[in-house]
Amino acid sequence: MTNMHYLLTMSGAESAEGSIMDTIISFAPIVIVLIVFYFLLIRPQQKKDKEDRAMRENLEIGDEIVTIGGIVGLVVSIKEDTVVIETGSDRSKIRILKSAVAQNISAKEKASEK
Repeated sequence: MTNMHYLLTMSGAESAEGSIMDTIISFAPIVIVLIVFYFLLIRPQQKKDKEDRAMRENLEIGDEIVTIGGIVGLVVSIKEDTVVIETGSDRSKIRILKSAVAQNISAKEKASEK
């Protein structure tokens, strides 16, 4: 009777191992897709956000910038979270948020000269 009991418990353990492996194998494609999304979408976006943040923190008076709305101007004053730019031939001044600065043209020109 003990041999029969031993055989029954062994077959139950093997089937439990098989079902665990089947579950792991069924979740493997989902995990792989999440990893691919991270490296193709999330990580590059985080890198770009970090570069944009650094560009906005390194603004200097006299830099030529372009806003998200397409306004081109020279930086006249920099405060904690705002920037005053001078634009147009009549030297009108506009106060904008730092987060509205899309690119620093002066920094790109300096980098291309080097």
